[in-house]
Amino acid sequence: MKAVRRFLIKLAALVMLPALAHAGETFQVDLETVLKLAGADNLTVEEYRLHYQQALSEQSKAREWWLPTVQAGVTTHYLNGAAMNTDGRIFTDVDRNNLWAGLGIRAEIDFNQGVFGVLAAQQKSEAALYFSIAEKNQALLKAVQAYFDLQTEQLKTTFLQALVNQADILTQQLNLQVEVGLRYQSEYLLAQSNVGHLKIALLQAKAEWQKKSALLSNLLNLNPDVKLVSADTALVPLALTALTTGTEGYTDRPEFMGLKSELQSLQTSRKTANEGLLLPKLTVGVQNGAFGAYQGPTQNTSDVNASLLWNIPLGRFVYNGDLKQWDSKISLQQNKLAQFKNRYRQETTTASAQQQAAGEQLSVGKEALQQTAEALSQSIERQKLGTVKPFEVFQSQQFYLQAQIDYLQAVADYNKAQFALRVAQGEIL
Repeated sequence: MKAVRRFLIKLAALVMLPALAHAGETFQVDLETVLKLAGADNLTVEEYRLHYQQALSEQSKAREWWLPTVQAGVTTHYLNGAAMNTDGRIFTDVDRNNLWAGLGIRAEIDFNQGVFGVLAAQQKSEAALYFSIAEKNQALLKAVQAYFDLQTEQLKTTFLQALVNQADILTQQLNLQVEVGLRYQSEYLLAQSNVGHLKIALLQAKAEWQKKSALLSNLLNLNPDVKLVSADTALVPLALTALTTGTEGYTDRPEFMGLKSELQSLQTSRKTANEGLLLPKLTVGVQNGAFGAYQGPTQNTSDVNASLLWNIPLGRFVYNGDLKQWDSKISLQQNKLAQFKNRYRQETTTASAQQQAAGEQLSVGKEALQQTAEALSQSIERQKLGTVKPFEVFQSQQFYLQAQIDYLQAVADYNKAQFALRVAQGEIL
């Protein structure tokens, strides 16, 4: 029953959130909802999807290489003056007019384009697909990291509000002790100053929460007036399953596969200036219709024109310019692949180091949090008995506050590093 209820909540979030995005309301999200919304509505993802659609349209255009063109209509010709006959004789005072009307079909089939051009377009569309997958993955990663930042600031706000309430109670207790002569007025003033300090920190945390909410709303393509609230009431370290990658793990990255497909497309296109020169171009034209003078009479005429030609550009053999251009493009693409390998190593090394460092901070921060929580609890009990100086309680609160913030940040950094490492290793979120 709980699973069904949770599913309905997720479904309602996906359906209602875009509508609420214009109402300036507060809405709860969790990690699963963020991933779904980021994949569906992110504008950057949409841009790369449109690039892929454009590549598909270019591929469709390339496949039209063998289809003929049908023509229908009227042609006319008029000549007045001198005309030369086919045997070289010249006639003067010629007044010639003719009219043709009918149907025709003409096909120009470039086998070079058909063999290599279509394949190059197909490889280019594959590259666009891989790049769209990679961009979507990066957009999802940014949304995940923004969600953990949002959750961190939200929990800071909740924690600071509890500290403010606690400090208010302690201040009231001090005021009673001052009134009966057990405490000095200066101690009460210090307590009030401590409350003010915590309230300022609370306001700053709320402002940061709003910033993170606006950033996440932007990544989800929502109105920034919507205040997003994490439905998860606790920030806990995730335990994602480690990926097993070989020494060439970069080959699993969609960016690498996209760059490789682009390289293959360039190599295929290069063949149009080399092996493709061995392939001819076939041209066929057929037409049939009525032919005669403007005034008539007309008679039926039909003709067929066909050619099978090999176009040999002499510049290809003298300066070799086309091949040089393709070779330079291929070299640049190979350089991009080499740069990506370096980028892969840098991203995986950085994410792994961040995960390890955050993991170490987790154990230290958790212990410090437990210690400062116990110290604050004891200080508060002593405050009730009047056996502790107020500044000791304030100092305990500050240590506890810093320990709590350090622990929350360590958990958020640990979770973000895990996702970053998996994306760097080629996992599709």
